[in-house]
Amino acid sequence: MPAVNTARTAPLTTRDIVYIALFAAIMAALAVIPPINLATGVPITSQTLGVGLAGAILGARRGGLAMLLFLLLVALGLPLLVGGRGGAGVFAGPTGGFLVAWPVAAYLIGLLTERYWQRLTVPVAFGIIFLTSVVVMYSIGNAWLSYSANMPFLKALLASGPFLPGDALKALIAAFAAVTVKRANPIIRPAPVAAAR
Repeated sequence: MPAVNTARTAPLTTRDIVYIALFAAIMAALAVIPPINLATGVPITSQTLGVGLAGAILGARRGGLAMLLFLLLVALGLPLLVGGRGGAGVFAGPTGGFLVAWPVAAYLIGLLTERYWQRLTVPVAFGIIFLTSVVVMYSIGNAWLSYSANMPFLKALLASGPFLPGDALKALIAAFAAVTVKRANPIIRPAPVAAAR
């Protein structure tokens, strides 16, 4: 029987905190890449790449916390989103649901990456990152967009079609990065397997 993975319950180490801060900084750095603006008011940005990177490289807890730290800094007014946006008001706008979905998506990507760690290849990592991102971000993001813009949910969901190719490309980049880090210097450590009785 596999041992329980205590990585999500053990106290954070100094190294964990450094990784969390580093990936929050990576999210901020990705904001300098210009967005592609769509009619819905929700731009295509490179920052969603950071969500996949955080979850697949750091794992569930650290990846989710990195996104929470980033959003906390945004809420405090730091202009860390694409276009130099920041402040609590951005969460009430059309992109608010997508922002709130980032920590959830990063956590679930990390959870699945940990679950399939021993078999993690680029195709497996791509499937985890892409499918989780689409399901989580599109569900939460479009639910809020539908509410805030007084738009039928199905219409909001269909408006996400132009995002799919870009999201697939970002998931592929994150998958290659995650597998490269796994081979070179893995940050995620699989739980030890208990001896059979």
